[in-house]
Amino acid sequence: MAEVAVARAAGRVVLVAGATGLVGQEVLAALLADDNTLAVHSLGRRASGVRHAKLTEHLQPDFSAMPTLPALDDVYIALGTTIKVAGSQAAFRAVDFDAVVNVARAARAAGATRLGVVSAMGADAASKVLYNRVKGEMEQAIAGLGFASVVVARPSLIDGDRAAAAQLPRAAEGLGLCLMRVLRPLIPANYRAIHAKDIARALLGAVQQGRPGVRVLLSGELQPR
Repeated sequence: MAEVAVARAAGRVVLVAGATGLVGQEVLAALLADDNTLAVHSLGRRASGVRHAKLTEHLQPDFSAMPTLPALDDVYIALGTTIKVAGSQAAFRAVDFDAVVNVARAARAAGATRLGVVSAMGADAASKVLYNRVKGEMEQAIAGLGFASVVVARPSLIDGDRAAAAQLPRAAEGLGLCLMRVLRPLIPANYRAIHAKDIARALLGAVQQGRPGVRVLLSGELQPR
């Protein structure tokens, strides 16, 4: 036990769920490069392909049953899909609500006290729009799990290399990103497209500050200064 305490004092042990997605990839890379992070555990349906001495991967095809997790300090959750990709409203909710909350609950049981989660612009538990409502309900659920510090990132349209994240191209989204890049100076900060790396950077920084309570970062606050 004394050896474990000494090791944990040398850095934090962190869990990343969704490390193969656009934002999750960037979170994982930043944590592996962080000298204050002792060990990183990733949880996802497929392997990240990353090899690193700090990294242990846990493949989890079904997020309704969590594996036994190591003792943790922090957890970052970047899980998400769309109704079109999921195939139904129920399948969408199973990822964007059930899986996120299950991971957060399991991490809290493993001792994590700080949580960072990627939500979405417009998240609102009272919304009539299913996507926004599910995101809002997820935020409410994780806020009640007993973490000392919770950071919720609500990005606008996410820019990044979808091919590298093994995601199918989305024609409408691609057009929207092109228009946003051209019109960027005219678009309010909260509505501008934002790169996955900038979301990860801001989320990591806010979580590592450890501010007590729940903190919501709108997309404009995630943009680099």
